[in-house]
Formats: sequence, structure tokens, C-alpha cells
Amino acid sequence: MSGKGVQKQRQKRKSLAEDYGGSVGEDLLEYMENEEAPGGVQQSVDSVGASSNLSRRIQNRLQKLNEVAQSAGGDGEASGYYDFSTLDMKPDHEARPVWVCPNGRIFLEAFSPIYKQAYDFLVAISEPVSRPEFLHEYKLTPYSLYAAVSVAIETESILKVLERLSKNRLPEGIVAFIKDCTLSYGKAKLVLHHNEFYVESLYPEVLRKLLEHEHIRAARVKETAEDIASNASSASAPPVAPGGTRPEDANEFIQKDVSAEDQANLQYQKLLNEDYNVADENHLGKSSGDQQKTVRTVSFKIRKTMVEQVKRACLDLDYPLMEEYDFRNDKTIPDLEMDLKPTTRIREYQEKSLSKMFGNGRARSGIIVLPCGAGKTLTGVTAASTIKKSCLCLCTSAVSVEQWTAQFKMWTNIPEKKIARFTSVAKDYIDPDSGVIVTTYTMVAFGGRRARASEEVMQLIQGREWGCILLDEVHVVPAKMFRKVIGSIACHCKLGLTATLVREDDLIGDLNFLIGPKLYEANWMDLTQSGFLANVSCVEVWCPMAGEFYREYLREAKSARKRALLYVANPNKFTAAEFLIQYHEERGDKILLFSDDVFALRLYATKLNKGYIYGGTGERERMRLLQSFRSSPLVNVICISKVGDTSIDLPEANVIIQVSSHFGSRRQEAQRLGRILRPKANATGGFNAFFYTLISTDTHEMFYSNKRQQYLVDQGYTFKVVTDLFEPGSFQGVFTRKEDQRALLNEVLSADVESAAKDENAAIRDDEDLSRLELSGHGRKKKKLSSLGALSGADGTKYMEYSAGHGAKQRHNLFRDRYR
Repeated sequence: MSGKGVQKQRQKRKSLAEDYGGSVGEDLLEYMENEEAPGGVQQSVDSVGASSNLSRRIQNRLQKLNEVAQSAGGDGEASGYYDFSTLDMKPDHEARPVWVCPNGRIFLEAFSPIYKQAYDFLVAISEPVSRPEFLHEYKLTPYSLYAAVSVAIETESILKVLERLSKNRLPEGIVAFIKDCTLSYGKAKLVLHHNEFYVESLYPEVLRKLLEHEHIRAARVKETAEDIASNASSASAPPVAPGGTRPEDANEFIQKDVSAEDQANLQYQKLLNEDYNVADENHLGKSSGDQQKTVRTVSFKIRKTMVEQVKRACLDLDYPLMEEYDFRNDKTIPDLEMDLKPTTRIREYQEKSLSKMFGNGRARSGIIVLPCGAGKTLTGVTAASTIKKSCLCLCTSAVSVEQWTAQFKMWTNIPEKKIARFTSVAKDYIDPDSGVIVTTYTMVAFGGRRARASEEVMQLIQGREWGCILLDEVHVVPAKMFRKVIGSIACHCKLGLTATLVREDDLIGDLNFLIGPKLYEANWMDLTQSGFLANVSCVEVWCPMAGEFYREYLREAKSARKRALLYVANPNKFTAAEFLIQYHEERGDKILLFSDDVFALRLYATKLNKGYIYGGTGERERMRLLQSFRSSPLVNVICISKVGDTSIDLPEANVIIQVSSHFGSRRQEAQRLGRILRPKANATGGFNAFFYTLISTDTHEMFYSNKRQQYLVDQGYTFKVVTDLFEPGSFQGVFTRKEDQRALLNEVLSADVESAAKDENAAIRDDEDLSRLELSGHGRKKKKLSSLGALSGADGTKYMEYSAGHGAKQRHNLFRDRYR
């Protein structure tokens, strides 16, 4: 790669790390830099998509659509708007809920009587862009249409339902775009049946076209007469394509009747009826749900050793294979004794998301997007208990491993010996036949030398065939790491779970083909109105910078981190936080105060006399504080750093006060809001949770805050700006006096913020299993972080102790572990 190319890749990596922030961003940057060499994990952050012909075809289709949109409504990107006033409106347009624009944007009236049915259809064929209270915006993309056809929504059905819902005639460019994107997508599947891989389709002509590719033709295992006869014995007629054509000759393939798509996933077909009435919903639903249908498919067997080559060849031919696992007929992988407990109840939206995964009696690979606090874990546990095969659950941190393990035990009757943790500090007994293993991405993806115990577990993981892999927080890891994790493990079904399917790079698109299409995405506001999520009031409190603090902030010599500390430790912001804490404590609320900056976290906690948790807090102290917060009426406030973004479960909390955050990370904003989204009791029907963001005005913090809020605004949340939290002079805080403010300024200017940040990140890496990977230590230098507090009383000070590494006594391999 040229020097410019290398520099471009480094800039991409840095941008990725800065956006995701915290320990995740730093860890990913370090991981990608270390693995940059040829054959490493991260040679190029976009190599998965850019290197394939499929990616280029997708870009060409989008470019064509944009050109058509510009000819119809002008250059919207340059002018800031499109002029679609010439759209051909239908006479009864006021009775229809949808606008379909030539640029692929779709607008849905959320107050329409058929909103629910229209929403379910649009979220299946398009990507949600913005979903405020009254008007939703969606966009058609090749990926969203691929997801639609993968759940048996055919091209003609998409066009007919859109025409039925649209206020205007469908633009010709949109019709051509949908046909072009769905011409080949979803027409072929990769099915695991009786431990053999088959390429399956409803259309014999599709299989013939695939077999024209030399790699696919070489991978085919020619069927014997017995194979064809055994599969055709239940077939009573030649296969019929959905369009009504009957192929004359499909005898060259295996023919089989399989279950048709579940009627719950075909509710959109009711919208094809011009006389459809919501009042008839129950009647129509019952009449259509009584029949269990089958469809005829044709398929051919391929060699196990050439599955990856076949998948790549199909991508090049623009026929991406949808992966399905016929788990009920798989007798080669031992069944897992695991069922949901009788007391376990899943909610309507969880059931709907799982119906997309198991709609035809098989397990589809894909991604489910549910809000924070909406039960993603239970959804994953239910999927694993449905498949009833060995399951590998991958998490982002060691704390998440503990939570997933507890959830499996809470919701299912899985025997204790059948579930195991695999982290740097916990290595449980692993059942040799079947079971659930919960571990972290880094424990599986790490490619260096390991300790003997870890190496044995990895050999077991890589040597076993897994029924399913659950991928928690599927959005946070670069695609190349996924490729290494998935490529090293034999799995038959992959389910990705996330609340925020957003990234600042182009890697989200790669997940569609590395894992599978997005199967379902819930609407945050709909779940709030249904009582499944708390009703949150989002408030942005503007705090003017104190004069002396602002003077120092404007000095050019100040580092970026020092400037950030100045607007975080702004005395007016501190007073606002103090006022809000006092107000909500009097109401009996449970409050979390978030600060990414550790120095500011300690400042707020010590001055307000509250407990605090950060990366360096010991496990015993952390559990003591959390237990007191949950159960004691005397502990209503905890100050917490970024370790609380994803790793701490506090359903009792109903107030968040955010004084410091990681730049413009939309993901972090949504994750923090998710800490208080668990349903709360509400007698008045108003807001029952509060999310405050304190902003120092006229600083970079205002720009970052606007960027952070964008994702939540798109989900329908509104932020109220408050400039006068209390009357001037009516509240006396810790830093109300000028003398106290000057003393605070001196303390801030002399603070060692760099050291505190490094200690925090190092401790979080421990928590996320990134720095405590149990490696083979023979012949390597070691670094050890130690505290001087016990020696000099300087609590929190750190030093690095280096072992020279030379002169180490050589020991026999049999006894090396004893002296490690």
C-alpha cells in the first residue's frame, strides 16, 4: 500500500476510535494498529466491502437512484432540499399514510389509522432515519431490500404494498431501483440439513446460473439416485415458483417440500386489499392463520470444505446466500437440555423479532435491534433455548459475561454444569457434549500465545460445532475482527444483538453479509407508549462559564484535555448538578451522575459527599456501593465514570445527570439513557425518568452535545433547553463564592489529567478482558501496575514496575506453570 493509502487507513482507524470513545475506542485503535501487518486482523478497515464486486454494485445502484432524484427534484445535497412538488398525487391521497419520494426517502404519517401495519411493513423493507411523534422518515437501501427478501417479502409484494400505501404514484426510478436490488437477492439460501450443506432455491434457473461459476460447480457433490428419490418421495408435483411459472425440468436437483413463511410475517399482505379495515383485523388474522402451508424447493449439495468459496462466488454473482439452519432435523449435534421456565414471559415485540428469525421453521442468521432496557438479553436467551444446541455467547466485557450467565440461569432451566464462563479470571468446567459458553470477543479473537488452560479451552471451542452464536453489542467491533472470530469457529446460526446500530465508518454494511441482514428493529416511542420503557424527560441545562475559568479556557497554550476539564469543572455547572441532586433526593429518586473525566468525577463526589465508581474501584467496594444504592433509602446518588455505560445494571435508577462525556459519541448517549429506560411505576401518567445533560455554554461541549443527541432525536426524543434552572441568588452551593471558585481553578490547573485518564483506561481494559488475557509468560517482559497508597498515603498514584527479563531461571515445561 502507498504512503498515502497507509495514512488514510490510519486516519480511518483514529476516527473510528474517537467516535466510539472510552476504553472501546482506545482498545480498537490499539488492536488495529498492532494487527496491521499482512495476515493480521486489520489490514484495512473497509477491505471486506470495498474488495467485493457486490459492494461496487451497491454503490452504483445508489448513484443511479441519486441521479434520478436530482433530475426529478434538483440537487438536494447542494441546495439542502429537494423540490418534489411535481409528484403525481392520487385523488384519495389524504386517506393514504405514505409519501414515496424519487430519492428513496419514505415518509409515514404516524397518526394514520393503519400506522401499525404500515410501520411493520416499512421497517421490513427500509432503514429508519428519523421517527418523531407525528411523521417518520425511512430510506430504501440495497441492504434493507436484501433483508426484506430474506424474510420472504417478494419484489411484486413490495411494489404493490407501496403503491397501495403511497399518496403519490410510485416514481419510475423507485420501481427500477427495487426491482434491480431484489432481482437476485434472497433467491438462494445456504441451508445446513442433517449436517450437510445445501444451496437451496425456489427457482431451478437460479441454481443453474450459480452452477455456471467454476468454483460453485467444483464444490457441488453430485446427487445419487437415492438422494434424489429420498427427497422427492414426499413431493407430489413439480416445484412452482411464486410468480406462477412451472419449470419444466428440475430433476437435476434435489426436490423437497419445506415450511412456508409464518403468517405472522406476512401480515403486510392484508394491505393489498383496497377495502382493508383495521376493525376487521381480528377476523382476518384468524382466517389467515389457520392454514399451515409448504413450498417446493430445489437444491444441490456442496462440500463442507468449500462453503466459504461458494459464498464468495455467490457474492460476486450478486446472489448473496441467506444462511439458514434446519436445527430440528440436525441429529449430528447433541441437543442441549434447556427450556424457558414456565414463569418466563416474552413481550410482543420480542416475539415479533424472533418470528423473523424462525419464520419458516429454520433459524436465520441476522441482527435484531432493540432499545436499551427492552430485553435484548432475554431475546437472545429465547433464541438459544429454541435452537437447543450448543451456544457460544460473545460479550464486550467480563462484567457482561457475568450478566449473561446470570440471565441464562434466571430465564431457563439449564443445568449448572451445562453453562460455563471463559474469561481471563473465570474458567468454569465445560461439558464435553453440549452446553453454553459465555466469553468475550477478545478471548476468542486473540491470536498470540496463551496459557495452557486458555489454549485448551480455545481448542475445545474451535473443535466443536456450535448450533448458534450470540453476538452482544454487535456494532462495536470492526468487521475484520468478526471475520476472524466467525472464521475460526464452526457455527450454523449467528444472531447479533444491539441497541444502537450506528457507526461513523462504513462497516455497518459489512455486517449484513458477515452475520446476516437486520431482521427486526423496534420503535423506541411505541415501546414507551406501550409501557415497556420508561417515559423519559430529556433536558439540556446551559451553564455559563465562570469568568476566570473561561479566560483560562481561551488560552491557546492549554491542551485539549485541560480545556475539557475546565468546562467540566465549571463552577456554574457544579452548582447546577448540586441543585438537581438536592431536588431529586427530596423526591426520593435514585440518581446516577456520569463523568468521563476521572478528576472531575472525584471532585463532584468528594465535594458532594457521595460515593463514586470508576475503573480503579475494587470489585468489593463496587458491589457494596451498588447494593446500597439498590436497597438503602440512605444511598440515593452514585457518581460513576464511563464504566457504567454498559456494564452496570441498576433498574432502580430513574435520574441521570451527565456532566462529562466522550466528545460526540451518539452510541454513548443512547447507552447512558438506557440506564434509566427500565419501566417505572407512574401514578400520574407523566414523566417517570429524567435525563439531564449539563453543558458549559460557548465551548466545544455545545458542538459535541448536538452531535451526541442526534441519534436519540431520530428515535423521537426531544431535548428541552433550560437556561434558568433556579433564580439567581436563591441557591447557595459549594462553589458560589468567588474565593472558592479561584481555589477550584488552581486545583484544576495543577491536576494531572493525563495520568488519571491513562489509569482509568487501563482499569477498564482489565474489565473488558483486553489487558488481562492470560498469556504464556515465558521469555517475555512484564509490566505491573501497583499502588503507592500503602507506602506513602498518596491514594490513586500509580507507578510502573518493570522486570528486567534477563537472568530468569529456565524451568522444565512440566513445572513451568507452578512458578508462573
